[in-house]
Amino acid sequence: MSFLVLEGLTKRFGELTAVDDLHLKVEQGEFISLLGPSGCGKTTTLQMIAGFVQATSGRVTLEGRDLLSVKPAQRGLGIVFQSYALFPHMTAAQNVSFGLEMQKVPKVEREQRVAEALALVGLSALADRYPRRMSGGQQQRVALARALVIRPRILLLDEPLSNLDAKLREEMQIELRQIQRTVGTTTLLVTHDQSEAMTLSDRIVVMNGGRVEQVARPHEAYEHPASPFVASFLGKTNVMAGRLTQIADGPRVAVGDGHWPLAQTSPIRWSEGQSLHVTVRPEKISFVSGPACSLGGEVRSRIFQGNHWLFQVDTACGPMTVIRQNDGSALPLEGDRVRLGWPAQDMQLRAESSAS
Repeated sequence: MSFLVLEGLTKRFGELTAVDDLHLKVEQGEFISLLGPSGCGKTTTLQMIAGFVQATSGRVTLEGRDLLSVKPAQRGLGIVFQSYALFPHMTAAQNVSFGLEMQKVPKVEREQRVAEALALVGLSALADRYPRRMSGGQQQRVALARALVIRPRILLLDEPLSNLDAKLREEMQIELRQIQRTVGTTTLLVTHDQSEAMTLSDRIVVMNGGRVEQVARPHEAYEHPASPFVASFLGKTNVMAGRLTQIADGPRVAVGDGHWPLAQTSPIRWSEGQSLHVTVRPEKISFVSGPACSLGGEVRSRIFQGNHWLFQVDTACGPMTVIRQNDGSALPLEGDRVRLGWPAQDMQLRAESSAS
């Protein structure tokens, strides 16, 4: 039996369906991210689990127990909000202690658990500091310690890092994952940040328009997206028109003036002239010299981005994005004619009728 199960979870606000028939099984100790654009239903899903929003239909069970029939305060969940929601008149230790006081935990045990929680997030030295004298990252750690100190069965995180600057956010992602692995608490994170979800998660749930598009491990969702939406939402991707064709050495995928072999394991059924939607990630594309398995184009722009170069290349299939690592090798200049090549196995193929 899975630890947390969502079955047909649905929420409607009048005629608007915010979450539509969501099914998800979460194992104990997993880190799951609900990922998607604003308005996709991820926060509403989290709020239904927490009890802040009443589900229209469906079930949420925790170790077989109906969670929707339990009052929010009795569900045993730890929650960290985007705003952290710290009490400004309380010190870090007092903020962390608040939940234990509500549970009437004895003072000696309470003080020990608060000290352990602050040590876990690296804030032992700031126990007596008020939120106004803390940085955003320190406040975020206090909020996390407050959520963990009650030893929740599930930790719910609602975009907790969105208010941090880019460098601190990246540092906190690493720390958050390490803390979660140390404690082993089952965690659900709501985020619209693809990099954050892929960095932190055991699995990601990609949502769009209230429905689940794909549930998979980050690498699997990135390399094998289940839909055009997932392919475009999880990082940059190039979408091109292609077609199936037959030449002397077997079936091929024609893209512009290039031809790639059709893999035997491809889910595409062979049909001469079948129109395809072809997607390939920018980092899979190389500048090549030969015409085989390549597409011709002209470099419109190249932009230095530190550890890599970002190219925009005009082709017969439209503009293409290419990412090449800054490893010191010679790269084309703006205005150069180039050939773009990529391995056949790095193409994602969909019949045109199913790519909408």
